[in-house]
Amino acid sequence: MKKFRLILLLLIVPAMVLAQNPVTMKLWPGKAPYSNGNITPEKESAPGSVSNVCEASLIIYRPEQGKANGTAVIICPGGGYSHEATIKEGHDVAKWFNSFGVTGIVLKYRLPGADGITEKDKAPLSDAQRAMRYVRSKAAEWGLKPNQIGIMGFSAGGNLAVNAGTHFDAGNPQASDPIEQISCRPDFMLLIYPVVSMEENLTHGGSRLALLGSNPDPAKVSFYSGEQNVTAATPPAFLVHATDDGAVKVENTINLYLAIHKMKIPVEMHIYEKGGHGFGLNQATGTTLSWPDRCKGWLEQRKFL
Repeated sequence: MKKFRLILLLLIVPAMVLAQNPVTMKLWPGKAPYSNGNITPEKESAPGSVSNVCEASLIIYRPEQGKANGTAVIICPGGGYSHEATIKEGHDVAKWFNSFGVTGIVLKYRLPGADGITEKDKAPLSDAQRAMRYVRSKAAEWGLKPNQIGIMGFSAGGNLAVNAGTHFDAGNPQASDPIEQISCRPDFMLLIYPVVSMEENLTHGGSRLALLGSNPDPAKVSFYSGEQNVTAATPPAFLVHATDDGAVKVENTINLYLAIHKMKIPVEMHIYEKGGHGFGLNQATGTTLSWPDRCKGWLEQRKFL
C-alpha cells in the first residue's frame, strides 16, 4: 500500500508542477502577416518591459490540476504600443487568474515599430485575432470551454483588446489552415484603464503615434476607436478606470460604456476617484485596490467561473 501511495504521489506532483509552469509557443507557424520575416532580438526597455517585439507568442499559465473551470483569458499588456509591460500587466495577472481556476494566457503581440513589420496598425490586431482562434482551437486539448474565452487589456493593450472585441469574424471555412476556420470573437472583454479612442482629443498621444503615425488616415482613426465600432454582437465587458488618470483620459472608458450600454449589451464599469494610470493588479492603491475582486465577481455573475 505504501509503495502504491508513493507511485501515485510521484505521478501527481509532476503534473501539478507542470500545470503551474508557463509554456511559451509561437503564435504563427511561419512568416506572420504584415511582416517581412526579419526577426531580431527583443529588447528590455525597462525592468519587466520589452520592446522590439517582432514575433508574436503566447505564454500559457494553466491552473493546478483539478482547479481549472474551463475559462481562459488572453491578456494584452500595455506600453503605448512601443513596449509591453509583460510582468505587471501580463505574467502577474495570469497567475492571479490561476488562483481561481482560470487559464491565463499572456499575448506578446508584435509592436508597430518593431523590426520587420510592414503594416504597423494591422500586425497587433491580427495577432490578437489569431490568439483567439488558436486558443479556441485548443479548447478540448486544454480542457477549456470554447464559449468561455475572453480577452483582457491594460492601457494600449486595452486598445488592442477592444479592437479584438469590435472587429472579429466567424472564421473562414475555405481557409487551408484549420485555425483560420475558427471564430476570433472574444466571449467577454476586461478593459483596465484602456486607450479606447484614437481620436486626437481623447487618445493617448504616444499610442496613437506608434500605431497610426503622425498624420493618420481619418478612416483608420475611426477603425481603431473602439467606442465607434460597438455593435449588437460586441461581447459583454467589464471596465475599470481612475478619474485622476493623467495619461489616458477617463472619458475613454465612459464613452465605451455608453456605446455598449446603448446596444443593451451587459457591461459593468468602475470609475475610481484616485488611482492614476498603470496601477495594474498588485500596485493598486487606495480605492483601486478593490477592482480585482470586482472583476472576479463579475466573471462569477456572468457564469464564467
